[in-house]
Amino acid sequence: MADWIGRFSLEGRKALVTGASKGLGAEICDVFADAGADVVATARDEAGLKAAYDAVTGHGRRCVTLPCDLADADSVRSMGQAALDAFGGIDILVNNAGATKVAPAGDLTGDDWDFLMAVNARAPFLLSQIVAPGMIERHSGKIINVSSQTGVVALDDHAAYASSKGALNSLTKSLAIEWAKHNIQVNAICPTVVLTTMGTKVWGDEAKAKPMLDRIPAGRFGEPIEIADLALFLASSASSFINGELVMIEGGYTSL
Repeated sequence: MADWIGRFSLEGRKALVTGASKGLGAEICDVFADAGADVVATARDEAGLKAAYDAVTGHGRRCVTLPCDLADADSVRSMGQAALDAFGGIDILVNNAGATKVAPAGDLTGDDWDFLMAVNARAPFLLSQIVAPGMIERHSGKIINVSSQTGVVALDDHAAYASSKGALNSLTKSLAIEWAKHNIQVNAICPTVVLTTMGTKVWGDEAKAKPMLDRIPAGRFGEPIEIADLALFLASSASSFINGELVMIEGGYTSL
């Protein structure tokens, strides 16, 4: 095997991916399995996890599917422990699952705020707590938080969503400096609009999409495979000196 292939390989690694029933999570499961990882795939939509299971096992890797409601702290803790029990430890945690609410700030309710904070910030924190002891014991681990460009730069009608992703970005940096001495790298991926089912639902209208596209020098939105490939890099040993970073993947949007 060429040296560069080994640096990007996930052979023998055990990954936990949230939001794995569709979109970015399903793509990440597929790419990770192709790179050699066994995967615990979790999502609220238990039936939707079959596609992730088929993709992972299709690469000859082991897959365990676990239903979980990330808005429920007890469900998160139970699923996290079940993931550890299934594989005897987790080497790579991908906090991919996210919820959104697009509305003017004045129309948001307290329940909207609490729900987005629970799914987008609290669940990643709880899962990081659960997997970290094993990573510390093994002196090795990768935590990848799928955040958003909107957690870094403001966007109309995204006050609660942007705040939750900003919280996730701060969590990323805090855990990175706390656990770096244990050879654990914690990074966040901050994409612009990605053409998943959710992305298409929010941005599929041409009139709404055009002003956003006009701000992206590349002139297009992202594709799920591009985010999954970045996640693979951050999960691999090739990125082991990258820590606490908010990695923008947005076609140049924030360079303007």
